[in-house]
Parts: sequence; structure tokens; C-alpha cells
Amino acid sequence: MQKITIQGEYRKTAGKGVARQLRMRGKIPAVLYSKGVSKPLTLNPKEVSDVLHSVSGVNTLITLDMTGDEKGQHVAILRDYQKDPLNGALLHADLFELSMTEPLEVKVVIEITGGTPIGVKRDGGVLRTHLRELEVRVLPTNIPDHIQVDVSQLALGETIHIGDLSLDEGIEALGQATQAVVSVASTMSDEQLDALLTTPADTDAEPVAASEDEEPKAEDS
Repeated sequence: MQKITIQGEYRKTAGKGVARQLRMRGKIPAVLYSKGVSKPLTLNPKEVSDVLHSVSGVNTLITLDMTGDEKGQHVAILRDYQKDPLNGALLHADLFELSMTEPLEVKVVIEITGGTPIGVKRDGGVLRTHLRELEVRVLPTNIPDHIQVDVSQLALGETIHIGDLSLDEGIEALGQATQAVVSVASTMSDEQLDALLTTPADTDAEPVAASEDEEPKAEDS
């Protein structure tokens, strides 16, 4: 996983007016949550943006290098952020300080690998993705950038579930083992499949013989 160092500074004031002044100076307000205590910070939005656009994204381990009167370093993860809905500019960020010896719960992107499944190229099925992120419990140093799922041998009608995933040691999946991750399904709709199953077959069978008790009809002369 990726590690990025950003600089921060503690701030003693808060409020909309303070936040507006910070943004005018090219900074954004932020909060560091540590052991139940919230600490107001000032961050550089470009550095936070670098975290968001890194390979690990919000799961990137951040070394928070504090400047100003209270110097020091904290290892944290980006828990939440706000953007301007009009121009996409970062407005606020929330960071969570980590203990390197305690596992945490994060969502990791699922990456589909293996190319086109045999159930698609051989049987004409369609690949359906049911889960795009997997929630896991893991130590901060073992957070994966993504979880790969190989679909190359997935046949028509088959499904890969959470319980089928091969996870590295120390990574615990939190979802139900029976939850579908990806599957290869028929391109027929349920209505088409029902229609196919209920369509009567063509009958070329011989006519049923008349009962012995039934008198044959007279032919027209």
C-alpha cells in the first residue's frame, strides 16, 4: 500500500468565517480524530488531493507532519472529505489517527482480472458485477490497494461469492460468505426463459386410435 506525507498545523479557532479565511489563503479546515478527541487542523488541499488520486486512494497511510507551535507526527487515514458541488474544490477533510498494532475496518476496491470468462465467450452469457468494494478488517500496514478476482474460468450460471475469495493472510472479509461478487448469467430475460420452457413442442405423433366401443363414421358416398 502507498504512504504519503502531508503537512498540517493545529488551529485554535473554528467556524464558517475561519474556514472562509483559510480557503482564501489556499488552505482548508480539517479535523484529526484521535482516541475520542477531535483536534482542529489546517491542511493544504493539494496534498489531500494527492492522497485521493493515489493508487490506494482513501486507504492511503498518511504521515501527518505537524508544523507550527505543536510539532510532531501522526499516522492517519482519510475518513471523509467534502467538495464544492460546483467546481469540485476540496472544502474539508476528516482524518483518523491509527494505531499500527490495532486492526481497522476499511473498504477495498475489487479488481476483476482474467479477461473474458469462458461462460461469456463460449456460452454467450453476460458478466455481472454484484460487488465493487469489499469491507475488510486488517492491520494498517497490510491494507491492500485492491482485491483481485479472476473470472477467466467462470462458466455460464456460475457465481463467485465472498467466501470463494483468496485473501492474503491477516485480511478478514466482513461481508456474508454467501454474498455474490461476480457471476456469468444468461442474456435471456426471465420472461424469455419462461416462454421457452412453456412453449409446446411440435407434435408429429400418430393420431390416437378410436376406441373399440366407438362406431366408425360413415364415409360420404
